[in-house]
Amino acid sequence: MPAKPLAVRLLEQRQVPHEVVAFDPAVRDAGVVAEVTGFAPHLVYKTLVIEQDPPKGKPFLVMLPSDREVNLKILASALGLKKMRMASHRDAERLTGLRVGGISALALLGRAFPALISQAALAEEAILVSAGERGQDVRLRVQDLILLTGARPVALE
Repeated sequence: MPAKPLAVRLLEQRQVPHEVVAFDPAVRDAGVVAEVTGFAPHLVYKTLVIEQDPPKGKPFLVMLPSDREVNLKILASALGLKKMRMASHRDAERLTGLRVGGISALALLGRAFPALISQAALAEEAILVSAGERGQDVRLRVQDLILLTGARPVALE
């Protein structure tokens, strides 16, 4: 049996109710995760690594539904910044230490990454987010996710 992802261990230690949702680890796109798990795309969240342009400080971990795209101008304005850019896959992996498709705000607790979440999440009871490695997501209450990660709800589109 493979080791539990960091996010799952953290949720268990803190006794946060959750459900582990496993799928083929070759899948790294949240939209495909929704397809293969049967969850609605607006309930499967992807975590993007977005940084100031030019890069300054820690990048933001931005969680949003798999069927949505972030508008970088709207995001920058919401944060009082001039310009933002998506980190390349290589930079996202280098900055977080996690593989694309497994980047998770839960797995990066205590590493000082500012977390943001789409305001759309506030309308949901629970969502799926990465457990910190490809092939496993966790379904948990939105309020628990926000409480644990300190994620700030923002307009992303």
